[in-house]
Amino acid sequence: MIFIKFSEFTLSNGLHVILSPDKNAPVVAVDIWYHVGSKDEEPSRTGFAHLFEHMMFQGSANVKKAEHMRYVEEAGGVFNGSTSWDRTNYFETLPANRLELALWLESDRMSSLDISRRNLDNQREVVKEERRFRVDNKPYGTAWEKIFSMAYREHPYRWPVVGYLEHLDAATVNDVSSFFRSYYVPNNAVLAITGDFNPPEASGMVKKYFGDISSGARPDRDPVIEKPLRGQVREVVYDDVALPAVYMAFRVPPVASSDSDALNLAAGILSRGKSSRLYTRLVYEKRIAQSVTAFQLDMEAPGLFVVNAVVSPRNEPSDVEREIRNEIRKLAESGPHAKELEKIRNRFSSEWVRQLSRTLGRADNLAHFRTFYGDTGMINRYLDRLLKVSRKQIRDVASEYLDTLDSAVVYYLPCGNRRLKGRI
Repeated sequence: MIFIKFSEFTLSNGLHVILSPDKNAPVVAVDIWYHVGSKDEEPSRTGFAHLFEHMMFQGSANVKKAEHMRYVEEAGGVFNGSTSWDRTNYFETLPANRLELALWLESDRMSSLDISRRNLDNQREVVKEERRFRVDNKPYGTAWEKIFSMAYREHPYRWPVVGYLEHLDAATVNDVSSFFRSYYVPNNAVLAITGDFNPPEASGMVKKYFGDISSGARPDRDPVIEKPLRGQVREVVYDDVALPAVYMAFRVPPVASSDSDALNLAAGILSRGKSSRLYTRLVYEKRIAQSVTAFQLDMEAPGLFVVNAVVSPRNEPSDVEREIRNEIRKLAESGPHAKELEKIRNRFSSEWVRQLSRTLGRADNLAHFRTFYGDTGMINRYLDRLLKVSRKQIRDVASEYLDTLDSAVVYYLPCGNRRLKGRI
């Protein structure tokens, strides 16, 4: 088992810093996580968290527009960012001798991002086009939006991470500046550095570049308590798709819950690999689906367990849904077989080792556990915790959270195919 060595400290402005040196390759990763995602947006200003994933590359006091990318690429590195419901992160992976460059770039945009009308207008259009490409004009593209809006009535998870076009159009420079000042502050961030570096030197660089940045007010996060679904919520979507599809979602506990571990294993037993229960039953034996997947979304607040399948030609979505529920019921009644559990444990173990063998993978997981578990050291206990999940625990979570009619269900049907409407 891999053991990740790390040290951590917090600057006076609240920035939490994690250092994990590793001399196996002459590279470093700088990965900064801001504890802000789409759930932190105002209901009338959705899409801001994702908008900043783009805005953060538009220049700052000492870095001109697009120069961030040029500096990293000319140094032989790569960069990117990502946004979720709960966090936004930015990272650079560079040759080991360019660590200082990455720290300077990240600190400069944290302290002095150029939020101008010109940059806002430009990136707003980029994000709108991304939404059109990935959501509005893509087969099954609105599935996530549909499922989340049905599964959540009160919680801000109910709107999509990419946001709505009308909210992006209505955003002002003041709106965007206020969002930045509220969340892009040192005391709302975790900075993870992994790879080939000297910890005392790296600590000095962090203090040099981030130490003088002012902290902000602690973000005000009043928890939203979502009421149970109490039954099925269903919808039919007619779309420009070649084949029908079924999407099912069940409410599940937050990522840090022990039940979450068992549900991740349950998802693997149901659909990971071509010998999994759902794939064997629906694709090989019954031949009513062309593909099927089940997975748990690891979210800070109660999240979703999602199953989706593409229906084979001349078959009915209702038959696919029924078989999915039958397989879930079998798991809830009897739990997994010993060999099934051993197989999924082995698969999760190998995937975990691969994650931690990558410089950026270590940085991501260190920041993840600090942000959502409040415990960076969980990186060295998580796999053991996962492997201790018993057959009974998997059976119990399948029974409690999945073998229930309390769910959101969406059928996607080809445009013009109205014959199934009365059978939903």
